[in-house]
Amino acid sequence: MYGLVEIFESLQGEGRNTGRPCVFVRFAGCNLACPWCDTDVSRRFELSLDDLVKEVRGYRPRSVVLTGGEPTIQDGMPELVLALKESGFWIAVETNGTNDVSWLAFVDYVACSPKAEFSDSLRLSHADEVRVVASSEGIANFCRDVRGRIDATDYYVSPCDRDGEIDFATAKAVLAELDGWSLSVQLHKIMGFR
Repeated sequence: MYGLVEIFESLQGEGRNTGRPCVFVRFAGCNLACPWCDTDVSRRFELSLDDLVKEVRGYRPRSVVLTGGEPTIQDGMPELVLALKESGFWIAVETNGTNDVSWLAFVDYVACSPKAEFSDSLRLSHADEVRVVASSEGIANFCRDVRGRIDATDYYVSPCDRDGEIDFATAKAVLAELDGWSLSVQLHKIMGFR
């Protein structure tokens, strides 16, 4: 059984795939406790593998984002990825990078959002994109460190959202110190969709 928070259809709101219609599967639980986290990852319901795949198939988009919480700490993920692939889905995973699990090699897209507060726990060495939240101006040093540790095609700085206030100024200041990084906003928050 998979512990879940929600399953919903929306547009990808950040990173390279911004604007892509997707089914979001938000798994319950996380192995970190970020002080500025804005996501409730409490378990709300459970589904079996067959029921979860059936639920995802019921939506229009043929792209699915496995997110959380932290999907790499969930049991049964290789089986889920295989079942979704067999159903013809493009699969993205959003992870904090603390687990370098083998099944990530079988998904189409890995978005890693490492956390400076837990830099010693970073294990992932490859991703399609890296998104670092600009929680303070000092995060630029962490971004440089991450770039040396995670091989990715795209590197993004994201503004921190604190109680509904999006801190663009700090993100801009961080970007001014970095080469080869871009801004990724959470478009879904700005435009008011999920």
